[in-house]
Amino acid sequence: MPFERANIARLRGYVPGEQPASPETIKLNTNENPYPPPAAVAEALRTIEIAELRHYPSPLAEDFRVVAGLVHGVAPDCIVPVNGGDELLRLLLTTFVGPGETLAIMRPSYSLYPVLARVADCKLLEIPLNDDWTMPAGLPELLREQAAKMLMLVNPHAPTGRLLPVTELRELARDFAGILVLDEAYVDFVEPALGHDSIPLTREFANVVILRTLSKGYSLAGLRFGYGIGPTELIHPMASKTRDSYNTDHISQALAKAALESRDEASLTWQRVRRSRKWLRKELAILGIETMPSETNFLLAEIPAAIGASLLQQKLRECGILVRHFAEPRLENRLRITVGNETENNILIGKLREFLR
Repeated sequence: MPFERANIARLRGYVPGEQPASPETIKLNTNENPYPPPAAVAEALRTIEIAELRHYPSPLAEDFRVVAGLVHGVAPDCIVPVNGGDELLRLLLTTFVGPGETLAIMRPSYSLYPVLARVADCKLLEIPLNDDWTMPAGLPELLREQAAKMLMLVNPHAPTGRLLPVTELRELARDFAGILVLDEAYVDFVEPALGHDSIPLTREFANVVILRTLSKGYSLAGLRFGYGIGPTELIHPMASKTRDSYNTDHISQALAKAALESRDEASLTWQRVRRSRKWLRKELAILGIETMPSETNFLLAEIPAAIGASLLQQKLRECGILVRHFAEPRLENRLRITVGNETENNILIGKLREFLR
């Protein structure tokens, strides 16, 4: 007799991007920043006293909360630090969406969302994006009809890289009776000229929570540190009731604080990524591979049917380049390609030129 809960037994778990077997592999499949973290992070690591590790860390990473509050113009009580952004997603469901209640997501989207929904044993409402990847009309009405308790939106969107403007987000927050979760894992790579800033929504509305992470923009994917921003009535129950005790450790708190204090230095890498993103998109187009306009550190590339996305992924893998292929509707003929550093991008284009010749 199986011991798993029935909903877990039926579940197909989240499949992370492949990890390279060789350090020489060019890893363009998991959307990591190709440049090192700010220098202050290394200095913070050097100053860690091993003797301090015998004590429990600050339960709520108070020093980090203060810095994050100053960066985003909110009170520290509006910040909840978490062990990677994925923990915040789980906390949101645990705290606000009960078994049998409805979580709404767009399709396609971050492939962890459905897994977390099924772990929480809640209903999942998957709403297809339009053919041009825009949001469907009448979304608030659909959410109301389906009694959705929460809507999770990754913005800029994954896997397309499309950015939903704050004006549309504001209308959605106003018309939605549930909690609007804005997963902004890639927001640091948005073109500054767009002036995108969704933080004011957390002050205007009682139902908006924003996810931020240090994994992408701050080159700290291996640290597993993220945070939520929102009104205190949403942050407090997660911080004081459903969060794991001491969910972030002493070392990660110190390094995360140092990273956020070095925002200006980190932003130089975002600028380099944006420049490489533009170059890579142009070079792919020359090879006959069209890509979506992107405000992230990746491109969604449509592969000609004569080649096939799955086959091209395998060809690249054989020569030491990893890219991501999603075998699901609307994505079968596409590859998601992380923007690498200048050398990695040049090698990728060179190999593609060989294959496509």
